Amino acid sequence: MEPWIEAWRSLPSHISPNLIAIGSFQLRYYSLMYLVAFFLTYVLATYRIRKEGYEYSTETVQDYFVWAILGLLLGARLGYVLFYHFSYYLAHPLEILLPFEFSNGIRFVGISGMSYHGGAIGVWLASLIFCRRRRIDFWRFADFLCPAIPLGYTFGRIGNFINGELYGRATDSPLGMLFPLDPTGQLRHPSQLYEALFEGIVLFAFLWLIRRRRPFEGSLLALYIAGYGLVRFFIEFFREPDAHLGFVLGALSMGQALCLIMILTGAALYFYRMYRLKTV
Repeated sequence: MEPWIEAWRSLPSHISPNLIAIGSFQLRYYSLMYLVAFFLTYVLATYRIRKEGYEYSTETVQDYFVWAILGLLLGARLGYVLFYHFSYYLAHPLEILLPFEFSNGIRFVGISGMSYHGGAIGVWLASLIFCRRRRIDFWRFADFLCPAIPLGYTFGRIGNFINGELYGRATDSPLGMLFPLDPTGQLRHPSQLYEALFEGIVLFAFLWLIRRRRPFEGSLLALYIAGYGLVRFFIEFFREPDAHLGFVLGALSMGQALCLIMILTGAALYFYRMYRLKTV
């Protein structure tokens, strides 16, 4: 076997998920990646204000980020509960938002388990409330922000890769890697890196290039929703389905089922906004 192939395959085993570890205190790269993602989105949004003449102040964007982060965290957590582990949390409701496990005494376990699709719904609702309270046009504000968002996914997925989680399906491809958390010890697609590339860089490049040529307000939001759903749908063919769910719709995973809803929602929203423009 070529040395570079061996090095590639074993790469996850040589990466520590901890940026800093002092005694029981740990700061993970995963947390840092989320901070980088939010910071990068903020930088791109303020760039659009400075260079493209948007009327929003940096203070408005900062205030919005507080709403968006709260919506993201609550939505992502509740989405995970509803979409992936509903029966468990129905029996253990205190564990939804408390970092303790009560099934066998009381044990601190932290809060784990987030859903992108739930987070997207949470941010959508938080954005609607924010825009209504500030009397901001929601569609224009959404189109202002959407091109700045996907690049942050790149860092989030790199965080997943460093954690060795959300790995792909078994493969004999040269791209296959050995992930320490995989109990089977099989070569797996590094699907986190596929998502970092396509959900992050490629989707960002597409939306950023067309941002000044949007045909109507709300079009970038619709393309973002449908575009993410489409990219994620195909990458899910390389990603290992959740063990306790398996395939939920024929040969489709839960992630793919939710992505189909995103694709249809994005397409419906695009044509709805286009129709509204023609009838105004």
